[in-house]
Parts: sequence; C-alpha cells; structure tokens
Amino acid sequence: MDFRIGQKVSYPNHGVCAIEKIENKHVSGNLMEFYTLRVLANNSVIFVPKTNARSIGIRPVINSVQCAQVINFLKEDFAGVPSDWKIRVRDFSSKIQSGDVFDIGDVLKQLTFLTYSKQLSFREQRLLEKAKFLIVSELAVVCSQPECDIEKKVDLLLAEACQNHLAEGIQTVSAVNH
Repeated sequence: MDFRIGQKVSYPNHGVCAIEKIENKHVSGNLMEFYTLRVLANNSVIFVPKTNARSIGIRPVINSVQCAQVINFLKEDFAGVPSDWKIRVRDFSSKIQSGDVFDIGDVLKQLTFLTYSKQLSFREQRLLEKAKFLIVSELAVVCSQPECDIEKKVDLLLAEACQNHLAEGIQTVSAVNH
C-alpha cells in the first residue's frame, strides 16, 4: 500500500506523522523515492525510503471504528504481568516497536497496573510514557479532540482496566479456594 501526500500515518516510536512530500533523492548513486514525514508532536521531519515504510512499521492511523475498539480495549482486563523486569522490558519494547495500537495499549495497561504496586524502573517508566504518548496522540488525531481531553479519558479507562484485572484475580483465587 502506498501512502499519499497529506495522509496521516503512525510511525513506531514517533507517533502520528503527516506525509508532506514524496520525492526522489540520490543515495549512493541510486535514485530512491522517499516519504517526507512531519512528526506532529514536535514538528520534526523524517525521510523514509518508500520501499522500507511498511517493514519499519509505518501504517495509516486508525479509523473511527478502530478508535472505538481501542477505547473498549483499554478498559478490558489483561494478561498477567511478567514478574521478571528484563522479560517485561524486552517484550514491551518489542510491542511498542511493532506499531500495533492494540499491542501498545496492552503495554500501557500492564505498566499502569504495575505503578499501583511499585515504582517502575527507569526503562519501564520510559516505556509507559512512550506507550501513553503513542495511544493518546493517535486517539486525539482520529477523534479530533485535544490531547489533554483524550489523556483524561485514557486515564479513566486504564483505571477501569486495572480494577477489572484486580477483580478477575480475586475471582480466580476465590474459585481455586472453593
């Protein structure tokens, strides 16, 4: 799938970008086609070879139907959080790098849950901030709402997910004891 000028895309680890240009550039004597992306969060510019765009995870931003699905997903229960921080960091980094909005949402839910019971390591805190930024910025663009409003909504959804996770854990323990 080719992207078009003016289209908004999600770039893993950078967030929502607008495609400003599609241009040819000479690289090592070869003529290559590049997307010129404007990162909406900080107004920086990134050049991405058109042939590499998909492999590095650039995708169209979610649509309004997917937006509703993400919102529902953010309040749902989630799998148990791995106890080994090294495994968590590796898995969570991989999920964020994938660019998949649901994988990023899962990272956000699990790390948010961990903040209720302990202080996150520096790396985990950075991953939490990155995941939240990526989710909030994409939802804000798709829903045409200010990021501050979306962030408040996401915080409420995450609190609900954490309550659901605790309730599910209590039900599981209760069922085992009976």
